Amino acid sequence: MKYLCPVSALITAMALSSPLQAANHREAPLTALDHKADITDFYAFVSYDDPTKVTLILDVDPLLEPSNGPTYFPFDPEILYTIKIDNNQDAVEDIAFEFRFNTEIRLPNVFTVAVGAGNGISAPANSPAPIPPGTLIVPPAITALDGAGSEGLSLRQTYTATMVKGGQRTMLHGGRTLYKVPTNAGPRTMPNYSSLVQQGIYDLDNGIKVFAGTMDDPFWIDLGATFDSLNFRPEAFDTGVPGVLSDTQDGDDTTNFAPDDVSGFNVNTIAIEVPISLLTQDGQLHGPNDPKATIGAWGATLRPKVKVLSSQPGGPSLLSSSLIQIQRMANPLFNELIIGTGFKDEFSMSQPKSDAKFADFALDPVLARVLNAVYETSFGPGTLPVPTPPRVDLLPLVQYLPPIAATGTPPGPVADLLRLNTGITATPAANRSRLGLLGGDPAGFPNGRRVSDDVVDIAARVIAGVLAPNENGVSFSGFPHNRIGDGVNTNDVPYRETFPYVANAHSGRDSRHIDPNEESGGVVLLAE
Repeated sequence: MKYLCPVSALITAMALSSPLQAANHREAPLTALDHKADITDFYAFVSYDDPTKVTLILDVDPLLEPSNGPTYFPFDPEILYTIKIDNNQDAVEDIAFEFRFNTEIRLPNVFTVAVGAGNGISAPANSPAPIPPGTLIVPPAITALDGAGSEGLSLRQTYTATMVKGGQRTMLHGGRTLYKVPTNAGPRTMPNYSSLVQQGIYDLDNGIKVFAGTMDDPFWIDLGATFDSLNFRPEAFDTGVPGVLSDTQDGDDTTNFAPDDVSGFNVNTIAIEVPISLLTQDGQLHGPNDPKATIGAWGATLRPKVKVLSSQPGGPSLLSSSLIQIQRMANPLFNELIIGTGFKDEFSMSQPKSDAKFADFALDPVLARVLNAVYETSFGPGTLPVPTPPRVDLLPLVQYLPPIAATGTPPGPVADLLRLNTGITATPAANRSRLGLLGGDPAGFPNGRRVSDDVVDIAARVIAGVLAPNENGVSFSGFPHNRIGDGVNTNDVPYRETFPYVANAHSGRDSRHIDPNEESGGVVLLAE
């Protein structure tokens, strides 16, 4: 069984260098049983509309079916949700943003957590005793998070946002009450859901914005084909080779050629926009060629080490103040597809600075050999050769190295961090490429990660070897290595271009999961 790292400098340097990355949806045994603590995706990018700020997004609780009431999708008040920043290349947090939630039940006798219609519905003339006719039965539609218009919001969550920096804890909300935006129950209950989302965007001190709520899951993938041993759909690919896009398909950032299995699902989102000057080591803005410009970021969820259930039905549990990490995430799908199942929980609960212990999983990544075996067996010898390990071509993904970090940046220990060069400004929408750096877009993954980056296709090509030098006359940079993909090129609904960037939650009443050959939100699915 792969696990322990040989004691060589090269192996240590290669400790985490093989991602086929996308999103973590129930990737480890522990989080498969603890969905509330499961981080699905983590994003870090320079804000599109303000080059002096960075947006960080932590998504948790995967594959939320919008109609799955009546107790829709609260954050877990027992969990500490945190976003961490390394700004001196040692893979140890220098800054952390912590979020905690509190739940109140405002209508304890009502069977659902969100109810409302129009101006309210009263008991009719034939209302049985003891409720007299004219008594308000259904509250007015939910149009606000607090005060008038919020009466039907029974389960309501508030949260705190705290910055930990230099040993000092700063409450960012200055005594204000921050409300979590509820899921979209439907048009009768929440007739103007977009207004609720806007109400949930808070401008705090020091130029910081925060948002927390149930929103559209921004990730996309042909999940079923991927996890059926890379059994991609032949009818989705013009090349005739499943899993290999034609030039035309690859250049189309707005069309899906295979089913997006995450379409129509929601997720719980925490987003924070922070001035870059609060994140860098010296509190200054830096150009892209300055070593101080690049930061590392990751998210984590933590629970109390001990929980004692009350012996009284409905009584409060006793929770220890000592916390234990349940999950962490930086580069997407790292734990899901690189770490062996027997060690996924240990990886989830460990710290990035200790990632060298998982080196053997990356030196000769199983996934690269799977790609090689599947394509060569299906389509003939020489179809998809992969580089010989150790894979030094992947080091920029796990250390502070070019083309993400500036030349001269201390590389630091090998660690699973999402590295972002804060000196590279956002790419305008018209010039943005879903393929990020591979598509000539310097502001995209793996330079941080935007919600619109197609990390599945990017990372599949990287692990197949598109960044590797020629080897014994074999090139890995051309076809088909540079056209590997799942046939899903975009999200099922458009993203926002401003904070918090993700799309609104799908309606519980009206949502559905998009099937092939359907058209929705400008996305056309062409495969069967």
